[in-house]
Amino acid sequence: MLDDLVQNLVKIKQDFAKNYAGSAHIQEIIPSQASNSFPIDENHLKQLHTFAEKNPIYFNSFEEIISGISCIVYEGDINDYWLNSIKHGSSCQPFYPTWIMSAYVMALIAKELGYSELVDIGSGDGRIAFCGKILGFNSYSIEIDDVLVGLQDTICTQTNQNFNPKCADALEFDYSKLNLKTPVFFIGGLPQMGGDLLAASIIEKINFITNLKTSTGVVFAGTHTQRQLSGNLSNGGWSALIEKYQLNVIDTVSLPTVWTFDQLVETPYIFTKFQ
Repeated sequence: MLDDLVQNLVKIKQDFAKNYAGSAHIQEIIPSQASNSFPIDENHLKQLHTFAEKNPIYFNSFEEIISGISCIVYEGDINDYWLNSIKHGSSCQPFYPTWIMSAYVMALIAKELGYSELVDIGSGDGRIAFCGKILGFNSYSIEIDDVLVGLQDTICTQTNQNFNPKCADALEFDYSKLNLKTPVFFIGGLPQMGGDLLAASIIEKINFITNLKTSTGVVFAGTHTQRQLSGNLSNGGWSALIEKYQLNVIDTVSLPTVWTFDQLVETPYIFTKFQ
């Protein structure tokens, strides 16, 4: 089911991108209702729409039939948040979100893999942590930018879903305070744009928490776009770090994001666990 869900999401994204005539800074789509192509829990789907409706980055929405699927298109602008987010260190990349539907699919995969807690590192507006929350995870959202954390607090209040936003430097945060048992960590940032330093720090911290390593998963956002990386593109550019820390790749799924809207390839998310 998940494979079909991913394929159908990519298909409607590609069809939508080819025909989009608007001028919004960002745009994304969520199916209006569950269907054979999108067999999603109706309450979960309603919550995804609520996230978009209550999120101030979106200023417009409209219904459109895309590839025979009734969808809601959400248009938005992240410029103000992006400008504020670029002031942080080299391991902290500016705010560019994945799609809400992509975040949901990733949380679904993590659920199938048996994880019970979700920790989103460099969480932006908290959409991955939000999706984890509605799927029953104990979610934690770690974000260094105070303006983005303020945005997350607003979304928590407006959606009545508390995904535990924390304004903190992920490099310094003490993860032992979360009392994690079987967590999955989502690492924001591309490997050769500072993401490798962030990921290495998180992995080192996991290694130092007693008994946590063997039950932990780590998900990396990668890229298939040559111009964004100067080295090895295998595993989305994460192969060196995966090899260094002896991680096993258990799944890779390519999903729409804001930064691949105008591209024919999607963003690969690499699910790994410790050997």
